Amino acid sequence: MTEGMDGALVAAATAAPEPWMRDALQAGFRHLAAGRPDDASACCRRLLRAKPDLVEAHFLVGLIAIEMRQNGTAVKAFGSVTKLKPAHGAAWANLARLFMLAGQAARADAALEEAVQHHDGNPVVLDLIGSVYSLLGDQEEASRWIAKAVRRAPKHVPFLVNQANNQVFLGATDQAAAVLDTALGLQPENANAHWLLANVRKAEDRAHIDRLQELAQSDQRNPRALAFLYYGLGKELEDLQEWEQAFEAFSQGAKARRSIIDYNERSEIEMFRAFGETFTAEWFARDGAAHDDPAPIFVVGQPRTGTTLVERIITSHSQVHSAGELRQFGTCVRRLADYREPTRYSAKLARLAAGVDCGQLGRAYLRSTETLRGSLPRFVDKLPPNYLYIPLILKALPRAKVVHLTRNPMDACFASFKQLFADAYPHSYDQAEMARHHARYFHLMALWRERFGDRFHDIAYEDTARDLEPNARALIEFLDLPWEDACLEFHKQESAVTTASAVQVRQPVHTGSIGRWRRYEAQLAVMRRTLEEQGVPLASSA
Repeated sequence: MTEGMDGALVAAATAAPEPWMRDALQAGFRHLAAGRPDDASACCRRLLRAKPDLVEAHFLVGLIAIEMRQNGTAVKAFGSVTKLKPAHGAAWANLARLFMLAGQAARADAALEEAVQHHDGNPVVLDLIGSVYSLLGDQEEASRWIAKAVRRAPKHVPFLVNQANNQVFLGATDQAAAVLDTALGLQPENANAHWLLANVRKAEDRAHIDRLQELAQSDQRNPRALAFLYYGLGKELEDLQEWEQAFEAFSQGAKARRSIIDYNERSEIEMFRAFGETFTAEWFARDGAAHDDPAPIFVVGQPRTGTTLVERIITSHSQVHSAGELRQFGTCVRRLADYREPTRYSAKLARLAAGVDCGQLGRAYLRSTETLRGSLPRFVDKLPPNYLYIPLILKALPRAKVVHLTRNPMDACFASFKQLFADAYPHSYDQAEMARHHARYFHLMALWRERFGDRFHDIAYEDTARDLEPNARALIEFLDLPWEDACLEFHKQESAVTTASAVQVRQPVHTGSIGRWRRYEAQLAVMRRTLEEQGVPLASSA
């Protein structure tokens, strides 16, 4: 939609839009709000042919592109808006969010500064600015901006849901529950709010369970809402130890979620194979510069395997800052490799990345994380899928530390299967797909361990949960840090947690999740059989 517009912008007209243009623009926004992005796009094309400098038409293009998950197009569209109208706070706020999602923290920071300076008080923009601060890891500042949005529009449920989510990150679960009660009083059927509420409160009776079941039965046409409702239902049924019904709810939620996401397993198979074939010991031994900064600590592994627990142990140390789940390393790899494919990971990425100058990669990563790493000597980057990049991390940043979490395969797979993620881990909503993905990860990590195992630290979730102190001490020793007793009291940290484990990690370490899959052994037969067929030992925690 923005193709060919740059020249038109240079020679932009100054005439005010004609009445038909205002009508077409309003129609475009109505089409988008009603879920008709193609009709909205048609309005934009007509408008921009007639008036290439129509700011709000470019803005609408950006919103349509976001809806259609065409983030590159959205960046171009909002960029056009800021060229035509540099004080357009809403466009800057959207650019800041898009840059953060792309792992471009420096550009996000600059765009956010413009958004803060130029916003017009629109609560939608205030809420969006808060969301960007949240992505940047500054949950306190995010809280302030989201609160501003709520004050401007106290009955707007999406703002209340964002506020509750932020409060969960900050550990204020009682406040979050109160906000969600308010949201549900205004919009009793809001599935997202019900799901969040299920996760911040432990069910003690069936009152909310009955409501979730009622809503799920009455809304069978919206798979996104059904996913929220069924995953919330499964969690509360687990609270009451109604295991069979809980598993049925998780299965229904997974089925709903799987129906609306794309997952190209063939592409993933090729990608894992290419990474294993490309990053050999011979590749690693080739001469090349590196960056010797010892600050980064990467915590990697599968999701729901204890990565957040270990991050909290490490960042309880007085010398270590939690930078959160950063996308910067992969973004730097893709940029330096001139990778232009639409998917974040692929076989082509592995082949291109092998030719990247690792010294340049190390410098680019540290530069891109500068605004996120805090003022302490060390920082943790806890993005689980960075296990793919272990050879590149070790070569680009040889003094960085890499910590890899391991967990029993059945517990790891089931923990992901029963978790509703945002936009990550599309393989996790089908038992066989989840198991095959885990097998690819398992075998790749075996290769990395064979080739580079003396350079990273494996830590088992089970061992850490059962006997915290010796495992925590070994971890801190690997990181070349002096021991501090605070590392055993990670659950007392007040800093924000922005992962699916935000509630759990504020509790002392426990063993309640070890072997939980066995409560569902019969229902998980497909997952177990698939892991065995793929050569993954079920007793393994590697």
